[in-house]
Amino acid sequence: MRELPIVGAQLSVLDIDKNRDWLFEKNRDLELPEFCMADILNAPDVFVEMARQKLDGWSGRLGIHGPFSGFEIDTRDVEIRRVVQARLDQALDVCASLSAVQMVIHSPFDLWDKHNLSNGPNDFEKRISGVLETLGPALRRAEQLGVTLVLENIKDVDPAHRRAVVEAAGSSALRLSVDTGHANWAHHMAGAPPVDRFISEANDLLAHVHLQDTDGYADRHWPLGHGNIAWQAVMDAIAGCKSAPHLIVEINDFDRVQESVAHLEALGIAQ
Repeated sequence: MRELPIVGAQLSVLDIDKNRDWLFEKNRDLELPEFCMADILNAPDVFVEMARQKLDGWSGRLGIHGPFSGFEIDTRDVEIRRVVQARLDQALDVCASLSAVQMVIHSPFDLWDKHNLSNGPNDFEKRISGVLETLGPALRRAEQLGVTLVLENIKDVDPAHRRAVVEAAGSSALRLSVDTGHANWAHHMAGAPPVDRFISEANDLLAHVHLQDTDGYADRHWPLGHGNIAWQAVMDAIAGCKSAPHLIVEINDFDRVQESVAHLEALGIAQ
C-alpha cells in the first residue's frame, strides 16, 4: 500500500500564523501568492522578511506565484517582452531571497488555439518560439538558482500544447502545472479532456498541481468537496505520474484550506 501524498496550500504571508501548526507538522508544500503583483515585486523586502520570520524552522518545499497580470508570455512585441522578462527577473530575485524552488507562470493557450494553431504550416512552432524567446533569460537564471518554472493551464483546452513548450525548451527549469479548477472549466465549457487526463498527459513533466474545486461553469476556487471534481480520479492520476509534484490547495478562502485537505483525508486519498 503506497503512502498517502501530503498536501500543502497557497497561503498569503499574513495567513501563515493561523495555519502554522498544520503547515509545520508535516512540512507541507507552501506557495506564496503575493509576488505575482507588480507593486509588491517593485518593493518586496517587507514581505520577504516577514515570510522568513514566519517560516523559521519549517523545511517544506516553497514556491511562489509569479507575475502574470497584463501580459502573455508568448508576446512577439520586443518592447513588451522586455517588461515581461523584467517582471520574471524580479520574481526570481524573490525566489533567491527565500530559497524558493518553484515559480508558477501562466500558459497563453486557449480554445481559439485548439482550432486555429494548425491554420498555417508553422503556426504552432511560431507560438512555441514566442514563449521560449520570452522565457529564455528566466530559464537560464532559474537553472542557476535551482528554481523550476511551472507552466499552469489557464484557458487551455489541449494539454498537449503546454507539454510541447516544455519539451521544446529542453530545460530542467521548465515543467508543467495543472490547475484542477481550470481544467474542469475547460472540460465542461470547451470540450477539453477531464481533469485527470490533464494530469496524466503531463506525466513525468508534472511538477505542480493547484487543487481547487468548481462546478465546471466558472473558475470558482471553492474548497475541495464543494464542486463536482472527481478527486479519486485526480489523486490516482497524480500517483501514476513519474514525478513528485508540489500539491497546493489554491482556494479563495484561506481559512478553509485545512477543511479542504480534511476532505481528501476523509476519502482516504491524501493527508
